[in-house]
Amino acid sequence: MAQFRRVLVANRGEIAVRIIRACRQLGLETLAVFSSADRHSLHVQLADSALCIGPPAAKDSYLNIPALLTAARLGGADAVHPGYGFLAESPAFAEAVCRSGLTFIGPDAAVMARLGDKLSARQTMAGLGLPLIPGSDGAITSMEQAKHLAQKLGYPLIIKASAGGGGRGMKVVSGPTELEQALALTRAEAKASFGNDSLYLERYLTTPRHIEFQLLCDGKAALCLGSRDCSAQRRHQKLIEEAPAPGLDAAESARISALCEQACVELGYCGVATFEFLYQDGRFFFIEVNTRIQVEHTVTEMVTGIDLLAWQLKLARGEPLPPRSVLKPSGHAIECRINAEDPLRQLPGTGTVTGLRLPGGPGIRWDSHLYPGYEIPCQYDSLVGKLIAWGEDRPQALRRLQQALAELDIKGIHNNITLQRRLLVSPELAQQMPDIHFVERLLETQ
Repeated sequence: MAQFRRVLVANRGEIAVRIIRACRQLGLETLAVFSSADRHSLHVQLADSALCIGPPAAKDSYLNIPALLTAARLGGADAVHPGYGFLAESPAFAEAVCRSGLTFIGPDAAVMARLGDKLSARQTMAGLGLPLIPGSDGAITSMEQAKHLAQKLGYPLIIKASAGGGGRGMKVVSGPTELEQALALTRAEAKASFGNDSLYLERYLTTPRHIEFQLLCDGKAALCLGSRDCSAQRRHQKLIEEAPAPGLDAAESARISALCEQACVELGYCGVATFEFLYQDGRFFFIEVNTRIQVEHTVTEMVTGIDLLAWQLKLARGEPLPPRSVLKPSGHAIECRINAEDPLRQLPGTGTVTGLRLPGGPGIRWDSHLYPGYEIPCQYDSLVGKLIAWGEDRPQALRRLQQALAELDIKGIHNNITLQRRLLVSPELAQQMPDIHFVERLLETQ
């Protein structure tokens, strides 16, 4: 059993604050790291100690493995929590942490590498019985191969980068005349973004929902904590998430949950895992496994009462899973992501928070690193907060979130609160969680 007392938080923003709070609940000390742009960030103020690891650019700070390991040594940390983004799914980082004699709060580097490559994950999950979207068995190595496969699968198709993520490295192809140029463009983007230009093809589903299953795993057993719906997206970036996913086929959901658990056991997976699927016409199709905590972990916590961040730490210490009997889901939870962005150009925004009015009431949760006077740097992700509402059922959760959004006010920076208010009162969202093109359709009509 790995014992540690001080955790280096290798991240920033709201997730760094969340990690620090989870550590404090377990009596663990925390060491924050920060770039010079984040010197006054909330996570720096809340941690037991903090060290600057470099200039504002992420490549020189939060992505700088030697700087992070040096900080861990100087700050007396014996474990590292990567959060999400940055190096959270880097097998090289996980391996470097363990080589340095520290505990990595996450799965084994070899498992992470196997699942981090989408093509490898696809092949692995096919062997474990999970349903896949029809597509290529391996990487596309020639134009002739791509044309033959496209003819076999039929259009529309989607080209995906094996190392892709965050909406990058994907391109939809509606017909054969587009295929060659689309392959070239996607390959170039994949090479520039991920250093890996390996591509594969899949049939493009036209009206799917984005469904995921949250799991806890201790290397010997796995426990599925239920589903989430993340279909409200813009440019492949999630905006609204909820748990449990409404309107699913119960028997098929149970079957997929069991397959996800079995896959984790077969892999010897230890930590939190999120299995992502597209869901259309009552059928699930595997997309990928996220080997880190998800932004939207909050809605699962609200309906299960299980602290996922605390369990990441417990599992890293070698503690066994909680018994299945503790899983007693209750009610419904919905989350809105609040981003600092220009609402017209839809570009990330910066500025100083000059005023902050937070909502309250039963079932309301606010996860954020904002405070009055905080200056938002321009170098990082635009997410500045997550507003979550729990209710006894979906309609109540939706009403509570609508009211909370009406109360929430952030002054001094551009933000997407107005957009989120529009989404939450749309008839399509009120009736059921729509498909992944819902937000784009709404914006086009308005």
